[in-house]
Amino acid sequence: MEPMITDWDRRFAELAFLEAKKSADNGGLPIGSVLAHGGRLIASGHNQRVQQGDPIAHGEMDCLRKAGRQKSYAGMTLYTSLSPCMMCAGTIVQFKIARVVINDTKNFGGNEKFLADHGVEVIDLAHEESIDQMARFIKENPALWNEDIAE
Repeated sequence: MEPMITDWDRRFAELAFLEAKKSADNGGLPIGSVLAHGGRLIASGHNQRVQQGDPIAHGEMDCLRKAGRQKSYAGMTLYTSLSPCMMCAGTIVQFKIARVVINDTKNFGGNEKFLADHGVEVIDLAHEESIDQMARFIKENPALWNEDIAE
């Protein structure tokens, strides 16, 4: 069965892409994230590892930090321009975020099964602009990319 993709999904996936672009425009890695509850934006953020010199300031972490304390993440969706690393995937599971929409699993992936095995609904949106943006970044910045993925 095909996953249900809503107009909100498309809107917030595009916002995750724009957050990724913002990071790249400021010298960082092009990874952005959005947390939403239905059609309500909770927070957005982007990778700030380079900008802040913080090794755990991934896009998803920046977004969740900006969301602040939440009593519950029930009914929320996390949108990300790139498939989450294990640290971010673990946080998604820890916070019981039930749904993740991923723009790009082509340039980096592998934790989708981990998320699904822990009850998270995973949607691969295959957002072409996100895929192209990350592919260009990896080609132009291989050392920074390898640092980000701990290679």
